[in-house]
Amino acid sequence: MLGFLALCLAFFSVVAPRFLSPGIFRSMAYQLPELGLLTLAMFVPIISGGLNLAVTYSANICGLAAAFLVKGFLMSAGWASVPAALVVGLGVGAGVGVLVGAMVAYVGAHPILVTLGAMIFLRGLGELLTRGGDISGMPEAFNFIGHGSILGIPVPMLIFLGAAGILLYIMQYTKEGFSIYMSGSNPEAAKYSGINVNKTLMLVYGLSGAISGLAGILMLARFNSVRVGHGDSYLLITVLACFLAGANPFGGFGRVLPLVVGLMSLQVVASGMNLLGASQHLSTAIWGGFLLLVMVLRSPFLNKN
Repeated sequence: MLGFLALCLAFFSVVAPRFLSPGIFRSMAYQLPELGLLTLAMFVPIISGGLNLAVTYSANICGLAAAFLVKGFLMSAGWASVPAALVVGLGVGAGVGVLVGAMVAYVGAHPILVTLGAMIFLRGLGELLTRGGDISGMPEAFNFIGHGSILGIPVPMLIFLGAAGILLYIMQYTKEGFSIYMSGSNPEAAKYSGINVNKTLMLVYGLSGAISGLAGILMLARFNSVRVGHGDSYLLITVLACFLAGANPFGGFGRVLPLVVGLMSLQVVASGMNLLGASQHLSTAIWGGFLLLVMVLRSPFLNKN
């Protein structure tokens, strides 16, 4: 992934001379975190051998819940409205995730079917609550969260890197993270080794929901509004980014750090193509082409020969 990132940077620095300007990198640092957080939310279920198709609509519902709270009770609270919105967003996201995890663990339904049902339910609920519209007009404190910077680093990027760092610690250095990897690699062996796989699955989807909630709060701050469908186009890209960074589609293998680097590479490609005046659809096609190329390079047949 580091080699891929370096190659992308080198290529666009040659074909687009303005690419290495500070303004371009600053723009990328504001654009990446929303997709980045949703990808982290997708990454954890993939490691467990599942999938969470409801990440974007979970983020929407969490943003709506936070916006309802702020607009109804905290418009004059200033900075106090931010932690309150954050608690609500993370709480709603974790709650939705735990319910999904319970369905996967105790009902035995396939994660794709459960999260697809959750996605449709959350979309319908959000449209019912907003009547197809949006909620906008957050306090000024949210503008700093979405568009401010600290020591020259955009706040959204700091939030994403902080979330990635916490997730890296959980996955690599805690027994809960080890249980997630074991459950994804071999659920039966995990059970015989004393791991409570059902509890682990609830943790997996609860953690995924909480990260989705954080993404929802960030999107609320970035756009100063929230509606059902924000980030809808990110869903398949989150799956692509996970597989591009080496996550095993069958679970058990994958690391957070290559995922972060892979996301940066995708953002470099998107920004570079945009600077060249290319269509956004072409960037998406190139992302898919990269995934196909990586699959070929990692194929057992090619490595055997």
